[in-house]
Amino acid sequence: MKVVFLEDVPGTARVGEVREVRNGFARNFLLPRTLAAPATVEMLKRAEVKAKAEERKQSALDNDARSILARIGEQPLTIRARVGEQGRLYGSVTAADIAEELSKLTKEEFDRRRIELAEPIREAGEHEVTLRLTRNVHGTVKVLVEPEQ
Repeated sequence: MKVVFLEDVPGTARVGEVREVRNGFARNFLLPRTLAAPATVEMLKRAEVKAKAEERKQSALDNDARSILARIGEQPLTIRARVGEQGRLYGSVTAADIAEELSKLTKEEFDRRRIELAEPIREAGEHEVTLRLTRNVHGTVKVLVEPEQ
């Protein structure tokens, strides 16, 4: 069945895209949740208008994200933690800890889910962490974990 997407569906399509999907997926999931509609001329026009609005909204979000990256800059983010004799932390530095430090640095709330950290940092030293600010804007920040005095 050919459908036009009215909302973003992660892993499937974005607003305004026209795709051929399986009948059951369209009937049982997409159509009841109004995530998509059958690809008629009227729905294509409506989806095109919605896609342009979404594009403008995404552009504004991308500009905000770029300004946040500019404020963060190239300076390393320093986090102090209790460290054992061999350089291992007693606890760990998590995405929430990094988000808290970024919030202090940028002077605005920073969501921990925007930080891509495979596993918590458990050793002192310099670590590179990826920030996923929007779907189009990504950046990296150096996190310097220092021992508490």
